[in-house]
Amino acid sequence: MPVRLLAFSAVFALASSAGAAEPLHVRIDRQIEVKAQSENVALSGPADDAEFLRRVSLDFAGKIPTATAVRQFLTDADPNKREKLIDRLLASPDYADRMADLFNVMLMERLGEHPEWSKWLRVSFELNKPWDGMARAMLRADFRDIENLGASFFLAKRLENYGQNPVDYSGLTRDVGRLFLGKNFQCCECHDHLVIEEYKQQHFQGLHTFFKNTMLVNAAKLQVGEKPLGEKSSFASVFTKVLMSTGPALPGMTMLEVPVFPKGMEFAEPPDKKTNTPGIPKFSTLAVLSEQLPKPNNKDFARNMANRLWFALMGRGLVHALDLDHAKNLGSHPELLDLLASEFVEHKFDMKRLLREIALSKAYQRSSLIPAGKDPPEASSFATSLERRLSAEQLLQSTLFATGADPKLAAALRPKFAKAFANQPREPENEFEPSLKAALFVLHDESVLALLKPAPGTLVDRLAKLPDEEVAEELYLSVLTRKPSAEESATLLALLKKERLKKQDVLGRSAWALIASMEFGINH
Repeated sequence: MPVRLLAFSAVFALASSAGAAEPLHVRIDRQIEVKAQSENVALSGPADDAEFLRRVSLDFAGKIPTATAVRQFLTDADPNKREKLIDRLLASPDYADRMADLFNVMLMERLGEHPEWSKWLRVSFELNKPWDGMARAMLRADFRDIENLGASFFLAKRLENYGQNPVDYSGLTRDVGRLFLGKNFQCCECHDHLVIEEYKQQHFQGLHTFFKNTMLVNAAKLQVGEKPLGEKSSFASVFTKVLMSTGPALPGMTMLEVPVFPKGMEFAEPPDKKTNTPGIPKFSTLAVLSEQLPKPNNKDFARNMANRLWFALMGRGLVHALDLDHAKNLGSHPELLDLLASEFVEHKFDMKRLLREIALSKAYQRSSLIPAGKDPPEASSFATSLERRLSAEQLLQSTLFATGADPKLAAALRPKFAKAFANQPREPENEFEPSLKAALFVLHDESVLALLKPAPGTLVDRLAKLPDEEVAEELYLSVLTRKPSAEESATLLALLKKERLKKQDVLGRSAWALIASMEFGINH
């Protein structure tokens, strides 16, 4: 048994025996704190209530809280109010919407949208479906499975061809390795990886063989079909020129033999030309892949999603980059990632449970302020809360919420926000990168500026009805989820008194300034 698998099994066994006695979030903090102490890294203190409330609301509801909710939370003396808030958010319908947005961006990387895919993601998180079941539905892409029809979009979109360009089977292979196993085999198509010793050409080619006979039958209906696979794939390194062959094979697992059937007997369900329905081969590579890849004993599958869920809440993976998990990049806290993965498997790939435990940890609830007199720690230490970019979807929902706009505007504004704030297709949204197009969008776009005009029930309308002395607090609580400093309050009050005849204009411009600020655009 490989050393890495032995280590994983050992951690799994220890986690199973200790799990009932000690919550996972306590064990998370112990590992973070022990390493920080060993490296003489100062840990930031806990985030104040306002910072925590904004952070957890964005992470689990996809938007900032209301000013009323902020006031209630800040004045709540219940010592367990943070845990209760986490549980309330996880039980809210907003959780399913937020996770659907998060996983759409993570898995599709802005390649496109489909209503059935969006519906399937939302329902899956609403029902708290386990990750292995979701992955199985995406990789199988079974057009007969009506309940999971939307899951087929993951493969169907990647099997499209554009113009005269052939289907990008290499890109599909790369994406499955990256997104489901945490390993980027892109450089291994033509030879073994030149830098990462354990990434082999065989890994790419074996994974590629699962897909090479797949095809998109009907894009609108998300119908993915398969041709019978009659032989192994042949390949040779561009360096050695030695001819090799492989059947379908997952990295680190046994290669499958390709069965040969008599001509005309390859299908369990033959294609129907009248209805243009694809057939089901007796040897379905997608069926085999969907059963083999999400198995509990596939440590790469468990580690990958545990790492991605940690990244979603913490702003950085324990292994970073997220798709470069290998023996020489075990990450900042290898034992912690093994612990998270083993707990994930033990609890049947329950994503909500794992997210809850991470959110309950001191590591998640840490302040973004560096301790006085201390140098900024390495991001990989998780000693201080990391600044995280908001997604286009979080920015849209938070902007609408902050300005008191009609939520129905979201559908029309979503493409605009995606164009301004999202990355280009196939670019993972893993880092915060301010851009000129985003700044110009907030500065000039008429649809954004219209949200700051006075209308019944909007933020500016609400502020205009308040005494000048109360405006700053309501504005800052509504937009930045915190009370203003004395200097911020005094500045706005002086401006209101100076421009008394233009109060609504001052309020609109002040609200715009906060929404356009860096503070609003990051989860800190």
